[in-house]
Amino acid sequence: MLAIIGGSGLTQLSNLDVTHRLAVRTPYGEPSGALTFGRIAGEDLVFLARHGYGHTIPPHEVNYRANIWALKQQKVEGVVSVASVGGIRADMRPGAIAVPHQIIDYTWGRKNTFFEGGEQPVTHIDFTEPYSAPLRRRIIEAARACGEALVEDAIYAASQGPRLETAAEIDRLERDGVDIVGMTGMPEAALAREADLDYAAIAVVANYAAGRADSLHGIRLEAIEQVLQQSLARVRRIIEKLVSRA
Repeated sequence: MLAIIGGSGLTQLSNLDVTHRLAVRTPYGEPSGALTFGRIAGEDLVFLARHGYGHTIPPHEVNYRANIWALKQQKVEGVVSVASVGGIRADMRPGAIAVPHQIIDYTWGRKNTFFEGGEQPVTHIDFTEPYSAPLRRRIIEAARACGEALVEDAIYAASQGPRLETAAEIDRLERDGVDIVGMTGMPEAALAREADLDYAAIAVVANYAAGRADSLHGIRLEAIEQVLQQSLARVRRIIEKLVSRA
């Protein structure tokens, strides 16, 4: 069974035939909301809205540890994150969908590991390849199967939020080699690795990043919602094909 963590704009899966919901408590507090179980294309799936089902939890206050722990307890085989991002690389236009292959963490102050506290041994994880190659490949193959275009690699920057970046900060990220920027990729990806869960992301470009193209002098926040709704319909088709090919 796959788990889907939905980001901004994806607080529910309209093509999910819901069977039940489960409120979960964890050693790390409460997740963003109840886990929603259901079926897509006849296959079991569990869904969690990262920002809460009313989209009330900002990215720096998401309880990433509780979310990953709760999904791990349901014995899911892998986690697919869906997140909105700003596009930096020239081909990362609003409406583009990417499957990132690398990540750079610019966040701070977030609870970012399960391995802390006096009773825990010092534990290091290999994070050379932060996303699961097999799960990324399955997403790419699913997109091809349903005719949806994907950018098959991208370097994702996780910024602190909740504010958007300055144009100078985007210039810095570009110099660092970043292609897209979001606020929720970390510590989620690292926690999934600590929990031994396959993890990959589907990134939806909602807008040009600050100082780029039509965001040269400012980002039109009112235009983001329309882009997300059109793009997330495509993401739902990819997820349906992904689950049916599991």
